[in-house]
Amino acid sequence: MSSFPVTRLRRLRRTAGLRSLVRETRLDLDAFVMPLFVAPADEPNEALPPMSRRSVESLVREGEELQRLGVRAVLLFGIPESKDDEGSGAWDEDGIVQRGLRALRAACPDLVLLTDVCLCEYTAHGHCGVLDGDAVANDETLELLARTAVSHVEAGADAVAPSDMMDGRVSAIRAALDDAGAAETPIVSYAAKYASAFYGPFREAAGSAPSFGDRRGYQMDPANVREALRECELDVAEGADVLMVKPALPNLDVIRAVRERFDVPVAAYNVSGEYGMVRAAAARGWMDERQAALESLTAIRRAGADLVVSYWTKDLARWL
Repeated sequence: MSSFPVTRLRRLRRTAGLRSLVRETRLDLDAFVMPLFVAPADEPNEALPPMSRRSVESLVREGEELQRLGVRAVLLFGIPESKDDEGSGAWDEDGIVQRGLRALRAACPDLVLLTDVCLCEYTAHGHCGVLDGDAVANDETLELLARTAVSHVEAGADAVAPSDMMDGRVSAIRAALDDAGAAETPIVSYAAKYASAFYGPFREAAGSAPSFGDRRGYQMDPANVREALRECELDVAEGADVLMVKPALPNLDVIRAVRERFDVPVAAYNVSGEYGMVRAAAARGWMDERQAALESLTAIRRAGADLVVSYWTKDLARWL
């Protein structure tokens, strides 16, 4: 290798045009998914606008706007009118997500519609499955998750994304979809979902905070990466088509490890707390939101994520 002054790495940093010409990681709107919350009525969130709750009618207007801006995909979460211990609203044919899917499918034919498959928004206790005493009953929850996934596909979902972290749920959902004639529907598995402090704003938006205890008994310990690879390996064996890591920014090393180990698409969820921190700092003049967002999203893609779920997706459509 030539030494200074023959080699000057700053030469290709001198202008914006040169920097762009040799940029290694590029942001492409095709790789981003916008989360949306559908609820019985509109509830704006002025501090964190993407976490506003939208009625079905408002959801359609937002979907049409996203489609016009060039956003390719959305991930739908539902907040039901009522909850029970089983979370039966999750698979109700006339449930809030099912109504939202049918409306979006009719109004926004070019959007890819993904749905979160979990029971936490629908259970009265806020946990991701049915309870046996104070513990979440893994095996009893699987059938309910499978019923939810089938109901979403029947209502128009292009792909389902189980986020519950029950053991064996990918296999149960795959079998149920196949039996329902939906063998072509992909499963985007939240394969490595950590018990994280960064979910706070989401839980408020989705009304899904547990009423007692926490989710450390089924979501992953943030200290572990080898366990994440075991989770991914099991999910691929059970039929997962895409592996997701959540949250994204505290787990860039996990995203990289999953990318290097598996030959399936890798997704990452740029979660509400990551978004909220930048928004809060920008509101106080501590950083530039656009610059910080673009840097964060670039880092997630650079780590190896093929697709990114992010609350900045709509903004990104304008920025790009």
